[in-house]
Amino acid sequence: MKNIAVIGAGTMGNGIAHTFAQFGYKTNLIDISEKSLEKGMNTISGNLDRMVSKEKISEEDKKNTLNNITTFTQISEGVKNVDLVVEAATENVDLKLSIFKQLDELCAADTVLASNTSSISITKIAAAVSNPERVIGMHFMNPVPVMKLVEIIRGYSTSDEVTSNIMELSKKLKKEPVEVNDYPGFVANRILMPMINESIETLYNGVAGVQEIDTVMKLGMAHPMGPLQLADFIGLDVCLSILEVMYSGFKNPKYAPCPLLVNMVQAGKLGVKSGEGFYDYSESRKAEKVSPQFTS
Repeated sequence: MKNIAVIGAGTMGNGIAHTFAQFGYKTNLIDISEKSLEKGMNTISGNLDRMVSKEKISEEDKKNTLNNITTFTQISEGVKNVDLVVEAATENVDLKLSIFKQLDELCAADTVLASNTSSISITKIAAAVSNPERVIGMHFMNPVPVMKLVEIIRGYSTSDEVTSNIMELSKKLKKEPVEVNDYPGFVANRILMPMINESIETLYNGVAGVQEIDTVMKLGMAHPMGPLQLADFIGLDVCLSILEVMYSGFKNPKYAPCPLLVNMVQAGKLGVKSGEGFYDYSESRKAEKVSPQFTS
């Protein structure tokens, strides 16, 4: 595989494009919004600058990485003659099914179609294409250029060959691929999201405050980031979406989102990206100041 297309220029999409391009792959970054593409490329450039300042890469490496990325606003143009498409659009099942139906018509029959979904069934996504054996999950972790794990999710029909090829490709990106089967939340979020949800329940029930909960988990369980801070970093809307997928898939009340999480998302308090979640990010992107709603 030499030519890659990434659909979606948001946080995950631009990180995935950055990673492929850094390792020498010709990468097409696709988004319907020119503004999103511009923002995504600025993010990639900024992240590369930080890598240069830390002497992890050279200025020449940065230049080559950026030169490996071409942006497109039309899927039909961006997926021409590529070996792999990685879909990294919003975590919405209808949107993903629509994208994969288009890919089925636009891409060659041997193009591997991957989704970066964090919870939606790969089997369900694969049902949108005529040859589902070529569909697989590549769940990268945020921030993509830094995090080593890639969850490789086999759908019901995913072929051994496609799985093997994607495992090897991930290793070429200096990632650690882990193969898992297709169940709601896979492994990472099946374990992580109930922990985050229970942390929110603990706050909701008045057991302890925001910083206290995070401190217990950081100092007591050696987590680098507390669960409420992590939820803010992921995005509370994303956490809610994943929990809803898991609750729908398992019909088990232990996956039901906490009412506090639901209310915060409805109020637009989404975490870092909105400027406020469990912490207030109006002055700093670091979780240093608890949101006013939890300090009274």
